[in-house]
Amino acid sequence: MRNGYIPTEQDVLRSRVRTTGIVENEFTIESNSFKMFDVGGQRNERKKWIHCFENVTAVIFVAAISEYDQKLYEDESVNRMVEALNLFEEICNSRWFHNTSIILFLNKRDIFNVKIQKTRLSTFFPDFPGPDYDPVAAQEWIREQFEACNKNPSKHIYSHITCATDTTNIAAVFNAVKDIVIRNSLRQAGLLN
Repeated sequence: MRNGYIPTEQDVLRSRVRTTGIVENEFTIESNSFKMFDVGGQRNERKKWIHCFENVTAVIFVAAISEYDQKLYEDESVNRMVEALNLFEEICNSRWFHNTSIILFLNKRDIFNVKIQKTRLSTFFPDFPGPDYDPVAAQEWIREQFEACNKNPSKHIYSHITCATDTTNIAAVFNAVKDIVIRNSLRQAGLLN
């Protein structure tokens, strides 16, 4: 890196630090205070955190839709999307999150839209009815698979298909998430039906 380098917004958005354990972040938006916990999604990290979140307002679950044709690092016999679906089902139906709203980000839409033109979803998910190479149909089918994991009819899944590097998309989604979190906090406090 050259001396005096200042990262651009896109540099920051494209950077990644692998999460291990539980990382707590507190921030304020429009005089609303939020506390967010980032947890490692890798298999060996899960036992460390799932029981720590009883009585949270919302869980934000992020799955990379572009990984439908990839295998896990830990176990090359397991498809990453299948693993994400299994973990999502476990979280949705966990006793720790019985009264918790779930916000689902199906992320990396940009990569998915390019990849789906070359690599058919039905090759990895034979139940996908098609049409092949149609990113919108494929995204909606994946969303339906995640939402079907929820076995609690009173729990609503707020799902968003996102591109984390698209600041306009993320700003709109984050505003929706902020509203959901505030509404759920008011509901839990008995101030809203």
